[in-house]
Amino acid sequence: VFQSNEEDDRKVRRREKNRVAAQRSRKKQTQKADKLHEEYESLEQENTSLKREIGKLTDEMKHLSEVLKDHEKICPLLHCTMNFVTIPRPDALASCLPR
Repeated sequence: VFQSNEEDDRKVRRREKNRVAAQRSRKKQTQKADKLHEEYESLEQENTSLKREIGKLTDEMKHLSEVLKDHEKICPLLHCTMNFVTIPRPDALASCLPR
């Protein structure tokens, strides 16, 4: 009878120890999951912000491309037939500019 009580006590202590260890493990897993979720949310926000920035930069690039196209149509330097290689650059530019 004495051994049986001792064995029962050991089983109870072991079960309690296992229960506490399982509880600690679940808490640790929950904290890990929470941390990953927070990191995921942060990355999603950053991604959204970067997509917005890319959109703005794309719009700006389109606008600047249009401005450049319009400028190329009227720019006297682009229509100048002078050979820039044989004449020093300041003279070549001056010769192409309207007077």
